[in-house]
Amino acid sequence: YKRGVMTLNESAIAIDNLIKGFEDVTAVNGLSLEIEKGELFGLLGPNGAGKTTVINVLCGLLEPTSGSVRVGGYDVQKEPKRVKEMIGVCVQETAVYPYLTGRENVELFGNLHAMSKEKIRKNTDELLEKVGLRDDARRRVGKYSGGMKRRINLIMALVHDPEIAFLDEPTVAMDPQSRHAVWDFIRELKKRGKTVILTTHYMEEAEELCDRVGIIDHGRLIALGSPDQLKEKFGVKNLEEVFIQLTGRNIREGL
Repeated sequence: YKRGVMTLNESAIAIDNLIKGFEDVTAVNGLSLEIEKGELFGLLGPNGAGKTTVINVLCGLLEPTSGSVRVGGYDVQKEPKRVKEMIGVCVQETAVYPYLTGRENVELFGNLHAMSKEKIRKNTDELLEKVGLRDDARRRVGKYSGGMKRRINLIMALVHDPEIAFLDEPTVAMDPQSRHAVWDFIRELKKRGKTVILTTHYMEEAEELCDRVGIIDHGRLIALGSPDQLKEKFGVKNLEEVFIQLTGRNIREGL
């Protein structure tokens, strides 16, 4: 084992018959799914479908009721430390320190990952440049727009250069220019061989970026394939129409 590197001959994510129940609801109901190394995978579904619960289980934040989950070849329950070294998580709720500058927020997370000062500085410089925040890096984050905070949040999650990135609604509240900058950044992650699991309510985003998408509803996987495969299978022009056919509602419902 090498810190932050996947074992050989393993999928990046392997979920086998995952069930996660709470007191009054079964949020994930028998989900099985494999995501390959280097794949950009879109996890789609309406609000309450179980997407965030799946990601929380994969990150070790929730314990499964039953079933098994492996990330980077490691059992999430038995080897959580190794899993956490390999992953970066950009959550949907922006989590930044408003009284720190953009640079200080990113560098803080580098320190939490016990990176060297040189590596923190190098990675922070590169990431700020890639998301278009180099010129604003010395401003306090409390003065940032919502979209700028989302971009800082994104690179805070990735400053330690993880092999697997979980991006939960990374472009919410962004203007079109910022959104396309983040799209370019996500494409670059894939080019570098990273595995990216993306949740989004923007169907054009999933269609533009993802190698494959999985649509879940009521905790079950109801469709799986590339965007083109799903459009062809259902005889429609875009993923939004696939989604409406499968679930009977628009994906933006509840936003």
